[in-house]
Amino acid sequence: MTINNYALETIKGEEANLSDYQDKVLVIVNTASKCGFTSQYEGLQNLYAAYQSQGLEVLGFPCNQFGGQEPGDNNEVDSFCQINYGVNFPLFAKIDVKGANAHPLFQQLTEEAPFAGFNLDEPAGARFHSMFENNMPEELKSNDIKWNFTKFLIDREGHVIKRYESYETPQSMKEDIEKLL
Repeated sequence: MTINNYALETIKGEEANLSDYQDKVLVIVNTASKCGFTSQYEGLQNLYAAYQSQGLEVLGFPCNQFGGQEPGDNNEVDSFCQINYGVNFPLFAKIDVKGANAHPLFQQLTEEAPFAGFNLDEPAGARFHSMFENNMPEELKSNDIKWNFTKFLIDREGHVIKRYESYETPQSMKEDIEKLL
């Protein structure tokens, strides 16, 4: 199943559709402006700048479901991203990415790229696993997005290729992106 036909709203309040990005390689990411991973905006922008001419689109979806780390409205989020990180990749209106009100796009993403656990060989993965095991063990059993800056790589046909957890940097996606371009 492809993801090419979901109705969306841009961060500026305009209508959009994922079909607008047909035939592109996509990185879809849930974002937040007050998160320990917020600096990943820079890495995402760098990927976008490096590969947009070859067909890459980075699509950012602000979300306030993880520790209240995206409290601003859409205008505040947009300004923050432009001023602090020079973001010019497409941003969309704040949405839910997990739970009963999760946008259907993120429901499909998590179904097609389920949670495979944290990489315990990486220090950040081990820390995340420990945090969830100690505080939210039930979350380790679900496919839900675990935190801000979970990234999904989509091929040109709209198929979900891979999921990258929050602590995995945008740079870590580079080789996989290049294979799809």
